[in-house]
Amino acid sequence: MIKAEITDKELCAHLDSLEEDKLRIFTMADGRIRGALFHGSRFVNQLRAQHKLGILETYILGQASLCAALTIPMMKDMEHTAIKFEGPGSAAGFSVEADSTGYVRGYLFNPHIQLDNALENWDLKPFLGQGNLTFSRIHKDDKYPQNSTVAVEGNNIAQDFASYFAQSEQINTAFNSSIQFDKKGRVIGAAAFYLQVMPQTGGNGRLGSQIDSHVEESEEDKIILRKVENAVKACPSLGLLYSEKEVDSEDIILGLFREFKPTITLKRDIRYDCPCSEENFINYVKNLPKKQLLEMQKESDKPLEIKCENCGSIYTIPFSKIF
Repeated sequence: MIKAEITDKELCAHLDSLEEDKLRIFTMADGRIRGALFHGSRFVNQLRAQHKLGILETYILGQASLCAALTIPMMKDMEHTAIKFEGPGSAAGFSVEADSTGYVRGYLFNPHIQLDNALENWDLKPFLGQGNLTFSRIHKDDKYPQNSTVAVEGNNIAQDFASYFAQSEQINTAFNSSIQFDKKGRVIGAAAFYLQVMPQTGGNGRLGSQIDSHVEESEEDKIILRKVENAVKACPSLGLLYSEKEVDSEDIILGLFREFKPTITLKRDIRYDCPCSEENFINYVKNLPKKQLLEMQKESDKPLEIKCENCGSIYTIPFSKIF
């Protein structure tokens, strides 16, 4: 990836003053609940710079990418997940990918959304709409990815991710993501977390259920479910918290979920990155029919410009490197 520079000096100074971008994995309630919190203020600013996005476009791709990052600690061994939303709204959808090595990349199907009126809220239904969310997972030794698609509402990306896990994985999960903009439209804070109440023998569609859908929940299950839901509802805007530098990630985890006695088990880096390179694109172009390449060269003596859809990098490749 050709890393785009963030040129706004005031924004860079603000980002430098924030806690570092990290994903913190934790368990609580004697291992019955697992989760992760990802501070991604620089992460969202980098994806915005890569794709040169406006406010609404940054909000949509940023939310999707933050939630995709949270799937990394759920992965087993070497795994890669592609997540695609397709809907009838003016944004058309998005594609984001998360890799177990710690990178996320992605793009909007329509990176220039037309707005007829000023935004009044962050309801994404006009821009995404009821559609399908597809997870495609591939492990190191798989020949083909494992695909699963569910119908989602398309008005809140975090809720759509939770709906996917409830419907497809039968693991009841809550996602919460937040991006804070300042008055000039700059991203000054961004973060997301997920919680899962782990099933014992299966699950049904609600967060916190941990018994088979044909078996009545125990009183203990109901209490845990209710407390987890209350904790999620009580969570303030994470983006705002980070932007104001009032707390750090450990304060948030230990404070918000204090009654569950959380233990942070791991910290890791997550970056907005892409494995694309000039060499990869040269090898791709070399495999095109020679007649087609000669026609391309004849039409223009200028170098080829190839844009990586996933990260916005533009590679300028002279024909001398192809023939």
